[in-house]
Amino acid sequence: MFKTKISIIGAGLVGSSIAHTLMLSSIVTDIILVDMNMEKAEGEAMDLNHCIPSIMPIKVKAGKYCDCADSKIIIITAGTIQKPGESRLNLTQRNTDIMKSIISEIKDYCKDSIILIVSNPVDVLTFVANKLIDTESKKIIGSGTILDTSRFKFLISEYINVDSRDICAYIIGEHGDSSVPVWSAVNILGVDMEKFLNKHHKVEKIRDIIHKEVVESAYKIIEKKGSTYYGINDVCISLPTIINSSGIEKVIDIPLNIGEVKKLKESANSLKSIISSLNI
Repeated sequence: MFKTKISIIGAGLVGSSIAHTLMLSSIVTDIILVDMNMEKAEGEAMDLNHCIPSIMPIKVKAGKYCDCADSKIIIITAGTIQKPGESRLNLTQRNTDIMKSIISEIKDYCKDSIILIVSNPVDVLTFVANKLIDTESKKIIGSGTILDTSRFKFLISEYINVDSRDICAYIIGEHGDSSVPVWSAVNILGVDMEKFLNKHHKVEKIRDIIHKEVVESAYKIIEKKGSTYYGINDVCISLPTIINSSGIEKVIDIPLNIGEVKKLKESANSLKSIISSLNI
């Protein structure tokens, strides 16, 4: 039987949720949970193993960094918790130090693995991983603005009353305060957003409202739940990307208007200023 092992570093809410989702996908044969609190990892593995009689056979166990060897993908979710009202970028140095520690532990075991960074601030930590891991850059990927983009589509659908699956839209740049909504590329079932709004007499002011809600959504969820879990160079930012079994296949060059290009560069510069102040 073909073996697909995925290791998850960080057995908290995000890590355990990813493990559960992978179990239900039927595409993974082995899951390793690594956490500085071994008892936590063992408890999560035990809980997940009790689901196995109802799904496809899979092995889930708590392990050490050395158990990450031969993983197809290593997912890093470990990090300090984001406090209510705290900017993601304020987490930077603390989580950078954690990332450096993790990389020093796994670097001998991940030469052929795809590394997926989920810890925040994801843009900066993906940059840190790229600098410190001796592997092809296409194998180091950040979750980026995938959540922002999902929220963007959902909120547009709520305001104009259409199925969110019929909306094509992107948020690019930083996963956070300087994210860039690509309004010029938004369409509903192939109909340009501008034409759709005009046709249905919708107020264009919803643009500012929607992007504001996208940015603030994570902060609101943290306040209520405690956490969330569901021309530029030398920086890691989010752009539409094709990913295959070997990592990044291609970055999609979507047309941006002048204002969007300006905002994207501002987002990149914001991240660069943070990175330049880090002890990497």
